[in-house]
Amino acid sequence: MPSPPEAAAPSTDAEPAPGPAPPAPTGRAARRPGSWLAAAAVVWAAAMALHGGIPNAGVNAGSLFQTLLPWTGLGVPVLLGLAAVSRSRTAVAAVLAPAVVWATLFGGALTDKRSGGGDLTVVSHNVGEGNTDPAGTARVLAGAGADVLALEELSDASATVYSRELATAYPHHAVVGGVGIWSRYPLAEVEAVPIMPWTRALRATARTPDGPVAVYAVHLASVRVSAAGFTTGRRNEAARELAAALRAETAPRVVVLGDFNGTYEDGALAPVTSQLRSAQREAGDGLGFTWPAAFPVVRIDDVLVRGMTPRAAWTLPATGSDHLPVAATVSR
Repeated sequence: MPSPPEAAAPSTDAEPAPGPAPPAPTGRAARRPGSWLAAAAVVWAAAMALHGGIPNAGVNAGSLFQTLLPWTGLGVPVLLGLAAVSRSRTAVAAVLAPAVVWATLFGGALTDKRSGGGDLTVVSHNVGEGNTDPAGTARVLAGAGADVLALEELSDASATVYSRELATAYPHHAVVGGVGIWSRYPLAEVEAVPIMPWTRALRATARTPDGPVAVYAVHLASVRVSAAGFTTGRRNEAARELAAALRAETAPRVVVLGDFNGTYEDGALAPVTSQLRSAQREAGDGLGFTWPAAFPVVRIDDVLVRGMTPRAAWTLPATGSDHLPVAATVSR
């Protein structure tokens, strides 16, 4: 019988059979990225919702956060993108919290709340001390058709130009220090409001056809962002002085126009804003950012009223200033 064939020797070049795949991360290791993102979303939402409680000690973090509060919404798509990459349903769900908070705070600003009517149209503009074309700026302002103008950051030279250029449309005006009021209607009881060592606020009574209106033109002290933080002490003191003047104001109808060097949301300005209503918030279209004019990111110029109803609010085209002018129509 033929002998059976010999078994082939195993090849030494054969690749080893693949071993079992390493186990997928489980437990705390798998949950960690999603958990961190969910926690970050909740903290972000809490900071937005409770912004008034952020302390202003030291670097004035509260005022800085509140000044930039509308931009906190940018954190939502960032967190959502990270949550999607992490494939964490918990993180995706948690991102809804800051989205809802932002929508509650600013969602109404995305609608056009302007309406018709109104007895008085007002304009406020920080015309910029370095403005090289005050005459052109005056023409833009006159073209807005306002009944009352409040101008801030006037110099002696520019005040002369504005007085000349606006004389036809606004036969009544008063300038004290760096602020001025121009009016179609007679002005009475003109006086400086002592909010700072030098004059940065002015009050006058405009004798409108619908009765007297107390008009304030104000320019609160500037703020600075530096390595030392957000410096607002002088501005905050000016705001407290202005608030005291407003509490003593007896006129039933009040309009406060100016550059507040802070936003309506800044809690440090609450002594003023708690007494007044923002025309932009109640009757504007959009967030109405005013500074810097080339690419506005904050609204530090405003029209605030008491005893009157805002009907419309808007910003005007850029001038030679680094601020945009603001306008509003109000009624009794």
